[in-house]
This record gives sequence, C-alpha cells and structure tokens, in this order.
Amino acid sequence: MEANANHLPNGEAAAAVLDSPTNPMVTPLLTDLYQYTMAYAYWKGGKHNDRAVFDLYFRRNPFGGEYTIFAGLEECIKFIANFKMNEGEISFIRQSLSGSCEDGFFDYLRELDCSEVEAYAIPEGSVVFPKVPLMRIEGPVAVVQLLETPLLNLVNFASLVATNAARHRFVAGKSKMLLEFGLRRAQGPDGAITASKYCYIGGFDATSNVAAGRLFGIPLRGTHSHAFVSSFMSPDEIIEKSLKSADGSTICEDFVSLVQTWLNKIKAVQWSKSSNGDTNHSELTAFTSYALAFPDNFLALVDTYDVMRSGIPNFCAVALALNDLGYKAGGIRLDSGDLAYLSSEARKFFQSIEKEFCIPGFGKTNITASNDLNEETLDALNKQGHEVDSYGIGTYLVTCYSQAALGCVFKLVEINGEPRIKLSEDVSKVSIPCKKRSYRLYGKEGYPLVDIMTRENEPIPKVGERILCRHPFNESKRAFVVPQKVDDLLKCYWPGTSGKPRVELPSLNETRERCINQLEQMRPDHMRRLNPTPYKVSVSAKLYDFIHFLWLNEAPVGELQ
Repeated sequence: MEANANHLPNGEAAAAVLDSPTNPMVTPLLTDLYQYTMAYAYWKGGKHNDRAVFDLYFRRNPFGGEYTIFAGLEECIKFIANFKMNEGEISFIRQSLSGSCEDGFFDYLRELDCSEVEAYAIPEGSVVFPKVPLMRIEGPVAVVQLLETPLLNLVNFASLVATNAARHRFVAGKSKMLLEFGLRRAQGPDGAITASKYCYIGGFDATSNVAAGRLFGIPLRGTHSHAFVSSFMSPDEIIEKSLKSADGSTICEDFVSLVQTWLNKIKAVQWSKSSNGDTNHSELTAFTSYALAFPDNFLALVDTYDVMRSGIPNFCAVALALNDLGYKAGGIRLDSGDLAYLSSEARKFFQSIEKEFCIPGFGKTNITASNDLNEETLDALNKQGHEVDSYGIGTYLVTCYSQAALGCVFKLVEINGEPRIKLSEDVSKVSIPCKKRSYRLYGKEGYPLVDIMTRENEPIPKVGERILCRHPFNESKRAFVVPQKVDDLLKCYWPGTSGKPRVELPSLNETRERCINQLEQMRPDHMRRLNPTPYKVSVSAKLYDFIHFLWLNEAPVGELQ
C-alpha cells in the first residue's frame, strides 16, 4: 500500500513506500544500452552528479485531433520509488559493456536510487497539449538519464490508448456503455493489460480482460461465443432442466418446456405477420442452457445462424421464460451484419413483444454491438440511425490502429542551473529551454483558453490581470489574455530531498473521473472529430525573448565565400 508522504519530515518523503510497477519487467534494465554508456561516461568524467532538468512532452496530438489524455504517471512514480539495481542486473551491465568500464562504476550503480530525484507532473487523466511538459524530472544527470527510456515507455502507449478510448467515448456519446474487448488482439500480454487499464481511464465502462479486472478493479463484462451456440445439437443435451425463481419461492421443474411454450406463443403472433419459418433448435438449446447457468445475467449472442429469423425469436423465448420466474434478461449481442439495420429491427421486435404480451420495459432490452468497431464505424452508425445501447470494441481500440505511437520525447532543458536548448532545422523539434512552470488559463465562459509556460522565477499569472501569451516560435502569433481562473499544472509527485510535500497518487476511479470531467470542460470546437480548432499553447513574453536569445547564441554562424 502507498504511504502518506504529505506529512513526513523533510528528506523522508522520498523514502515513502510505494508498490512496485504493475509489470515486473519494468526494472532499471528496461532501457536502451546508450543510457548506461552515457552514465559511465558521465561517471568517468566526474559529471554524474551534475544537477539536470529534463522535460517529458510530445510534439503533436494523435489521431488528427487537438487533445491528448496524459496517462501512465502512476506507473512512472512507482518505478522511480523502487529504482534500485540488484547484483544480477549489475553483472549483466558489466558483461554488456564488454569489460571496458572501471570497477568503481559498478560500485556506483550498487548505491544508485532516486532519493535525490524530484518528479513534477500534470495529474494523470488530464487533457494535455503539445510542447507542455507532462513531467519534469530533476536530479543527478546520470540517474535521470537512466530513467528516460522507461518513463517514455510507460507514458507513450498509456497516453495514446487513453486518448483513443476518449475519442471513442466522444463519438459514442455519454449514454452508451463502452466495453473493451481487445485482449485477444492486443500486442502481447502487457499491451493487453495496459490497454484495459487506460481505456478505462479514457472513459470505457468495463473490460473482458479478467487479469485487468483483478489487478485494477475494472468492472468485467462478457457473455458466450459462437462456439458455445454451435456446440449444442438438441434439447436432450440439457440434463438439469429445473430453475428456481428469482426470489427462491418456487421452482420451475422444466424450464426447457417453458421456453418452448413461449417460442410457440411468439411464433403464433410474429409468424402470422411475416413469412418467417422455424428457428434453429440447437441455438435455442444453447440459449436455454446458458440461461439456466446465468438466469440473472442472460445475454445472448444472436448472429450465429440468422439474427431476425432465429436469434432474436429464440432470445425472446428464453427471456420471457426467465421473466415468468422474476428474472430480467441482460440483452443481446450483434457481432456481424448491418448493425444499424439489425439493431433497429431487433428493437422493433422487442417493442412488439412488450406490446403483445404486456411485458413492461421489454422494448428497451439492451442491444450490444461488436465486430471490429472503430471510431469511424461509430460515427457512421450515428449518421445512419441505430438502436445500439452498448459497444464492445477491441482490435482498433487496443492496438491504436490509426496511429502507431504518440512520440513523447525527453529533453535536457537545464544543467547545473544553465538553460540548454536543442536546435533543429525542423522548428517543431526545437526544445523550450530552462526549468519552467506551466499554467492553464480559463476564459469567462469557463473553458480553457490557453496553456502558458513561464520561467520558474516569473510571477504566477493572476486572475483578472492581463498577460501576453506568445507562440514559442512564431513572432506574429500573440494575444493578450485576462484569465478568469488559473490552474498551476505541474504538481510534485516525488520530492527527493527537497522537503516539498508530495501529492498522493489518486485511485484509478479518481483518475478516470478527472479525465471525464476535464473533457467536459473543453470547448466543443477543440473536441470535434473532423477539423477541430487547435488549442493554443504559448510562452510568456520573457520566456519567448529568452528562447530566441539562446537560439541565436547557440546556433553556429555560417560564413559565405
């Protein structure tokens, strides 16, 4: 369990006990070899304890959108808290560096931890934007370099899949149930577990992933497959036919016969209105068997043979038999075909059953759709008109099919108090130097207007006072803002020996609520799926001037001959 470090004496906060990262493979060896070669070079040159400041940020929002959800922070802080190398790991590093390093370096690695590291971050689950540091890591340069790759690994995919989930939630709408069904198609076990966790933060309601349910307490959902339906041949396979009523007061001795009775009643009404023939008896047997096993959670996959001629009538027969015993069926799942049409036809069928047999609420029976759904499919269904209540989404969600990676980077911005800048012919890759603070400024309508970065020692923007916000690299893009609310974005999650209070890591549900609430605060035009309005990220006038002074100072001057 996590210790409460907010009230620890100065210098003891870094010793607070946090659980290890969820994945036991997240160790100091989960890094690139060049982090260790640099660490040795720093140590060899006597620079390993130089105080460095690095920013972790991304350069472009994913999926053609204008926002990103920051995720992975909890795992990063757990990694920092538990950073320590064992003898086996040190031996492997010695072997990997080909014996070219002095023994003293490995003694140094034995003593290495993050007690002198400070980690500041935007709260997990926040809506974030390019260039603004998601995390600021301060500490001895060799140690912080060893943190770079694992922190990037823990943030990149987590933020990408949380954003993907949030985009699916936005298109589906608030009222729909979203189920993450991606385990079998995910990139390996960790890809699946990670996706389940961060899809939940991004707004999904439940997962089919049992391991994720156990690890994180995410609600689990699932029914049966086509194999279950097609595995039955005849009602004779059902041995135990009795079923207790929901209140336990009575027992139906032959539930199979009750189901058949209801199917006959449905046929008498529905078949007289159409040319439908008989339903598939093996499917009816499968549904009946499943209902006997799960009478209070009966949800049937209805497209194994024919949705409207067989699956729906068979489901209704079983659901009505359950209703006689005081149970309410969970609904149906459609996994193929024209989902807009089939869901609408199924709804009409349910409504006709409610009217014909006076079963209140039956017309609102839940309809779940699956079958390789993605953001575009949900948008198309909305335009066509449909009656789907819940979506089971897998492959395109958990693999982030539309974009391979977020592209977070980890850049040095200060060393021993001296600001540093990374230059490039591609302006988007120029880093913003020095230790900074970041703020979100809100307008009079309550929406965020702009994120602004300032040098650490600049005054905090004040409510009601006009502040000039400048684009970091474009001289003509600037605007005055009079904020009605100011949020200080970076919080201290690992204070090292600074004595600063540490912000507690929230629960998964609290992080999920933050994500949902922040998305609701955004201006609608920033959230549009197509052609969204870019959100403004700016720097203060002083930081703008400093960026360009340092740029000119560091850039080589050419000579023409």
